Amino acid sequence: MSSIAGVAITDSTPLSRIAAATEGLESPLAAVDSTALDANASALLARANGVPIRIASKSVRCRAVLDRVLASEGVRGVMAYSLPEAVWLARNGVDDIVMGYPSVDRTALAEVVNDRVLSGRVTLMVDDLAQLEIVREVTDSELLKPRICIDVDASLRIGPLHIGVRRSPLREPEQVAAFARAARSRGFRVVGLMFYEAQIAGVPDSNVAMELMKSFSAREISTRRAAVVEAVTAAIGPIEIVNSGGTGSIDFSAADPAVTEVTAGSGLFAPTLFDRYRAFSAEPSLFFALPAVRKPTPQIATLFGGGYIASGPASASRSPRPVAWSRKVAGVVTSGLKLLRNEGAGEVQTPVSGAEEVQIGDRVWFRHAKAGELCERFDALQLVHADGSVEAVPTYRGEGMAFG
Repeated sequence: MSSIAGVAITDSTPLSRIAAATEGLESPLAAVDSTALDANASALLARANGVPIRIASKSVRCRAVLDRVLASEGVRGVMAYSLPEAVWLARNGVDDIVMGYPSVDRTALAEVVNDRVLSGRVTLMVDDLAQLEIVREVTDSELLKPRICIDVDASLRIGPLHIGVRRSPLREPEQVAAFARAARSRGFRVVGLMFYEAQIAGVPDSNVAMELMKSFSAREISTRRAAVVEAVTAAIGPIEIVNSGGTGSIDFSAADPAVTEVTAGSGLFAPTLFDRYRAFSAEPSLFFALPAVRKPTPQIATLFGGGYIASGPASASRSPRPVAWSRKVAGVVTSGLKLLRNEGAGEVQTPVSGAEEVQIGDRVWFRHAKAGELCERFDALQLVHADGSVEAVPTYRGEGMAFG
C-alpha cells in the first residue's frame, strides 16, 4: 500500500478520487476533493466549539468554495484581504465582510463609505489615524458612518525580542482605547477589535522550544486581550466583534471568553505548511497535477509548469511538494519524488528526481505550501464530488479578478 504524508493511497482517499475523476482532463490542473473539503470545514467548526468562524478569503480565492462553506451553520462571514475584493464579494451577495488589512485605495474606500448597502456589509480595518483621514477625504456625507475594526498587535515581546508578524502599532489597552475614542470623534462606528496571534496560528509544533513559546504567548495575549476589550468598552461602550485566531490557533482563540469569532481558511485545503501541527490534523483536499513532458535521465522527469512558490520567507518550505504520480493503468503511485535543489519549481518546467517509473505523459501530483495562493495560477478548480462527478468552478482569476 502506498502512502502520502502518512495517509494511505486507496480508492477512497482524496488524491485517488481526484486522479480518477480528472484523468480525462488536460493538465496542468488544480482539483479539490469536496468530501475532504466538507470534512475539513466540519473539523474547523468542531474546534471552534460553538464560536462562529469567519472564513479568510485569501486562503480560498474561489467564490464557489466560499459559498459552499458560508452555507454551513456556524460560519459567520468573510475576512477579505483586498478592499476591491470586498466590494466585489458584497455586490455578489456576501453580506458580512471584515477587512483583514487596512486599505488606502481611495476609489474602493469611496465606493464603500458612500453606498448604504456596502457601508453596512463591509467593515474596514484600521490601526492609524492617517488611515481614518484618507477615509474622511473620500466621504461625501456624514450620514453614513463607516464601520471600522481596530487591529491590535498580538505579537509576543520579551524585552527587545519580537516574535510574530509586524502588523498594528496599537498594543496596550489605553493606547487602543484612546484610538477608539479618536475614531468615534471623527464620525466612525467602532464595531470591533482584531487580534491575530501569528506566532501561534502560523507556527508548526516543530520542537519543544516552539511549543513552549506558543504556550507562553497564549497566556500573554489572553491577559492583554481581556484588558484591551475592557478598556475599549469603557471608552466607547460595547462592541460587536472581537476577532482572533487562524487555522493553527482556533482551539486556543475560541476558548477565550473575550473572543466573539475566530478566523480560519487554510484548514479547508490543508496545504503543506500545516502538516506539523500536533493540536490538530486536516485531510489535504487541494492538489495540482503537472504532466511529464520529457526524461533527461532515467531518474529524472521534467514536468510542464510548476513554479508556484508561496509567499513568506524564501525557503524550501514555500515550494510545492511532489507527492505522487499517476497513470491511467497504474492509478496513483507514491515514490520518493523530489525537486532538484539547483532548479526547484520552475516557471515553465519543473524537474523531479526519484522518477524512474514516471513516463512521458504521466502526471505528477503536488500539494501547495499555502492555501489560496495556488488559485492565482489556475482559472478553475476541478471540484470532485463523492460520486466521482467533476464540476469546474472558476477561481478569482477565472472570473477575471486579481486583487494582489
